[in-house]
Amino acid sequence: MNKSFSELRERLLQAGVAPRHVRRYLTELTDHLADLRAEEERAGRSPEDAECAALTRLGGTDNLARAMIEQRQFQSWCVRAPWAMFGLAPLVLLAVAYFAACLVLWSGWKIFLPGTNTPFVAIHGFAIFYFGVGRLLYFSAPILIGWGIGLIAARQRLKAVWPTMGLFLIALIGGTAQVHVSRQALPGEVRHISMDFTLGPSVQGISYGMSHALVIFSLAVLPYLIWRFQKAYTPSP
Repeated sequence: MNKSFSELRERLLQAGVAPRHVRRYLTELTDHLADLRAEEERAGRSPEDAECAALTRLGGTDNLARAMIEQRQFQSWCVRAPWAMFGLAPLVLLAVAYFAACLVLWSGWKIFLPGTNTPFVAIHGFAIFYFGVGRLLYFSAPILIGWGIGLIAARQRLKAVWPTMGLFLIALIGGTAQVHVSRQALPGEVRHISMDFTLGPSVQGISYGMSHALVIFSLAVLPYLIWRFQKAYTPSP
């Protein structure tokens, strides 16, 4: 990519322009620059002079950036509504993941352990894999969603405030989530699985919940921190 376009790309991303619009804009500029360069070469200029003349005709980085930045429809939703992208959307995804995990637990209880009062017993065979899928989803969902938050923040060159708030919220919910099961002694053997979000009534429960939340936050924020450090210590071209 042309050096001027690399600088333009960073300017646009930092200004909140959505990456898809940045890619499309730079593709159009690259094609237009090639056409201008060809015109200059046909006019008798050397390749180096043709490149300089084409860039001059195309416009400076400031003007090219302003043309996109001033159009609000090109801004990403992370800039327009960060509260939704880093607050509401992760919560919805986490709720879906927890629902799926509970569904796996409920169905596995009904299929593999029909005579037990709880699904949290020793299991064998295919049941280990089946219940393992639910456990993996339950424990990994907050971390994977956190990685998604970090990826979006890094990709769109966002400041750390909103991504950090989103990561903290996901870690807190993940650390306080608890699954409860019960089975009614009635005809039909009704099984209930529910979730709540609490640190527990005891000091030990509070300590465990906060420790769990801290572990989730540390794992979820790690890729974003790596990107921030890499960006901070990578020399500019």
